[in-house]
Amino acid sequence: MIGLLTTGLGFFYMTAQAQSDVNQKNIPADPVAENMLVYQRSVGGWPKAIGKVVLNYDKVLSESERLAIKADSLHNDATIDNKATSKEIRYLIKAYKTKADPRYLAAVQKGIDYLLEAQYDNGGWSQYYPDHSSYRGEITYNDNAMINVLNILQDIVEGKNDFDQLNSAYKAKAQLAVQKGISCILKTQVVVNGKPTVWCAQYDEKTLKPAKARAFELISLSGMESVGITEFLMRVKKPSEEIKQAVNNAIAWFEKSKIKGYDFVWVEDPQNPKEKDKVFVAKPGSVIWARFYDIDTNEPFFSGRNSVKVKTVAEIEKERRVGYAWYGVWPANLLETKYPAWLKKV
Repeated sequence: MIGLLTTGLGFFYMTAQAQSDVNQKNIPADPVAENMLVYQRSVGGWPKAIGKVVLNYDKVLSESERLAIKADSLHNDATIDNKATSKEIRYLIKAYKTKADPRYLAAVQKGIDYLLEAQYDNGGWSQYYPDHSSYRGEITYNDNAMINVLNILQDIVEGKNDFDQLNSAYKAKAQLAVQKGISCILKTQVVVNGKPTVWCAQYDEKTLKPAKARAFELISLSGMESVGITEFLMRVKKPSEEIKQAVNNAIAWFEKSKIKGYDFVWVEDPQNPKEKDKVFVAKPGSVIWARFYDIDTNEPFFSGRNSVKVKTVAEIEKERRVGYAWYGVWPANLLETKYPAWLKKV
C-alpha cells in the first residue's frame, strides 16, 4: 500500500509522485472513478442527486461541468440514502486495487472518515450529514442506509472486499463504530406486549422511538428493512446471547407475518391503456410480506401522500401505488437459506 501523509505538503508530494508513477506505467484512468472524485463533497460524503437528477457516473463531463461541480463541493447534500457514499466507497476501493491511483485511496479514506464522523453517540446514523433538517436527522434504516454503512465498516474489521488496503488504523475505528451500531440496533428492536419483533424504518435520533419520515412512510414494523438488519446481526462472528435472541425474535416475526396465497402484480390500467397499474391479487402458492405493518395489530397498512393510514393498497393514489415497494419477498432467502446456515454455526 502506498503510504500517504495526511497533512501539509507531504500529502501533496506523495500523491503527486505516486500519480506520476501510475502515469509512467500507462495505466488508463477509470472514468467512473474520476467522476466520483469530482462529485465528492468537501465533508467526505457524496450526494445521491443534483437537484432531482440522480448522479450518472457514466456521463462524460466537460471541463466546465467538472469545474462547476467541484466549485459546489461545500454543498450540504452528502447522504447515505439510496446507497450514496457507500456505493462510491466500494467502487473506489476496487478501482484503487486495479489502478493503484492514490487519489482513489485518499477519496475512500475521506469517505470513511465522513461515515465515522456522522455516527451519533448512540450508534445510529442519520440519512444525511451534516444536514439534519426535517426527517433527515432521524436514525435511518430505510432502504438499508445504516446497514450499508455498517457492512462497509465490518468489511474493514474483517479485511474483506479489498478494504485490507486501508491504513491499519481504520480497523480499530471501524470496530468501535460497529459495536456502537449493534448497540443501537438492539435498543431499537420494537417490543410489542413484552415480545421483541423487528424494526421500524427510522427512529428519533434522541429518544430512539419509532418515527415518521416522508408523508407515506408512517411509523410501522418494516417487512423490508428488518431483513438487512437481521442479516447484519448474523455477520457477528461470536454473537452474544442478546444478539442471538434479537435474530431469533426477528425470524419468528417474519414467519408470523407471511402473507400466503397472494401477490402484488402489474396489470393493464383500464383507465389508461398506455399505462400500467399494480394490484393485490390471489395467487395460490405465493408468499409475500408487506412493507409496513401496524405495530399494535401487526396488520399491513398503506398510506399515500396525504399520510392517511388505510388497509388496502387500492385505497391510495396510483402515483404512490405503483411508485413504492409495498409488498415483496425480502425475507424469503433469509428464512430458507441464511438463517438455517447461521443456526448451524452458532
